[in-house]
Amino acid sequence: MTALFNLVSGSASFVTASRRLQLWSSLSPADKPAIFQYERDDTYTNGKQYLPIVEMNVDLYIYTAPGMDSGITPISILNPLIDAVDAALAPSIVTKRQTLGGLVSHVWIDGKIMKDPGDLDGDGIAVIPIKILATV
Repeated sequence: MTALFNLVSGSASFVTASRRLQLWSSLSPADKPAIFQYERDDTYTNGKQYLPIVEMNVDLYIYTAPGMDSGITPISILNPLIDAVDAALAPSIVTKRQTLGGLVSHVWIDGKIMKDPGDLDGDGIAVIPIKILATV
């Protein structure tokens, strides 16, 4: 989890980064953009040759503060941050997978990315679902 956090938190110019989730309302606009890593659930199964496989689920929360300036399109602030995380999680050209430096089998964005760019209230958020697959 530390390797994942180091990778994604360094992917863009986040002002605030933490493995402890905070509510976006607890951060000032000066504290954003922010990224938080929230560990959800793990599932253990038996894999080949009865080696336990663990599937870990993580959500990355990205907060932005585009404000209410009508000259700013809020999604234009949020999308590049999502793109930076996506690029950081890109698979290796050689192995065709992201392994966090060989610590896990695979890491990838898994599912729908929830986005609220902040058009109505000036606070943007994205939640990126991450799946990690490892043998124990």
